[in-house]
Amino acid sequence: SQLKIKKQQQDVMGFLAANKIEFEECDIAANESNRKWMRENIPEESRPATGNPLPPQIFNEEKYCGNYEAFFDAREDNAVYAFLGLTAPPGSKETEADIEKEA
Repeated sequence: SQLKIKKQQQDVMGFLAANKIEFEECDIAANESNRKWMRENIPEESRPATGNPLPPQIFNEEKYCGNYEAFFDAREDNAVYAFLGLTAPPGSKETEADIEKEA
């Protein structure tokens, strides 16, 4: 539903803003070229069996990171920076988790 999509978008953008991760929101409802770009840049294996992929879809520049479920799982695992293809800042939960894994 539209409300579910809106809540997921707000969840992703709220997390990024709270963690001072720069992002750009691209409206696919009002912008046909954004919608076309998103659909063309989601890998075949990440597309739904039927229909078109629904927002939010997360990219780092041109690189596809995943959908909301993948983002949510990465956040639960303290692995959002890796999910986004970014280096976790010192002192973040993700950096601490990586240090513990290496120890």
